[in-house]
Amino acid sequence: MGQLDGKVAIITGATSGIGARTAEIFAEEGAKVVLTGRREAEGQAVASGIGANALFIKADATLEDDWRRVIAATLQKFGRLDALFNNAGGPAPTGSITTVSVEGFDAAMALLVRSVMLGIKHAAPILMQQRSGSIINNGSIAGHQAGYSSSMIYGAAKAAVNHLSRCAAMELGEHNVRVNSISPGAIATGILAKALGMDADKADKIASEMARRSAKVQPIPRAGITDDIAHTAVFLASDKSSFINGIDIIVDGGLLGGRQYTPHQESLKAMKGALGL
Repeated sequence: MGQLDGKVAIITGATSGIGARTAEIFAEEGAKVVLTGRREAEGQAVASGIGANALFIKADATLEDDWRRVIAATLQKFGRLDALFNNAGGPAPTGSITTVSVEGFDAAMALLVRSVMLGIKHAAPILMQQRSGSIINNGSIAGHQAGYSSSMIYGAAKAAVNHLSRCAAMELGEHNVRVNSISPGAIATGILAKALGMDADKADKIASEMARRSAKVQPIPRAGITDDIAHTAVFLASDKSSFINGIDIIVDGGLLGGRQYTPHQESLKAMKGALGL
């Protein structure tokens, strides 16, 4: 039996990358999935690949009316809702804080934070009434430490997502509804290329190159892949995590753990040499 047998899940930002792969793995684990995103052709392709247990709805996660439409369509199609993965996101303004435009800042906060708030707002009443369910929000290690994103605005937004998750968890937990977040490390997707200005469709196709470049940035000697996040989301959506609430799970191969052992030992050796020891 699958870990998500009988459950219905909404996954935002599911036209590519982490969202698309999570939708596929949720379905493999027995869930019926509703995929949302702004790129219709890509979203329909993912849903078609999954089959009858998937529905794609073109929607903008920053718009409240779109959320009302997605929730209504989910209930009409599948009759219930058990899990929400607030995954929709994208790049934010790069460069110095002295050059960030108000328009760019507001757009990034809408995409990265408002979308999460709206997802929680509109899923929560259904889950509270059922007295069961799991909301999972996609954070980032950039929300834990500065310098882990090309954009400080992205880092600030993800810190907000992680804390919003904790705050919502304290309320919804009283109704047996769990809210947690996942903070990915260096995952091989096109998001960095998008942040640096590459077209979205082209950026999505260079994940293998991103994997090669990020394979050695953390102690685990491989790049993170979308499956790493998807399987964590499966666990949080499943009944196996029924006593986990208000927690951020860091999935980064140990990147935030500290200095890597071998480079640290090499620097100590070099220092001893410089001191004549």
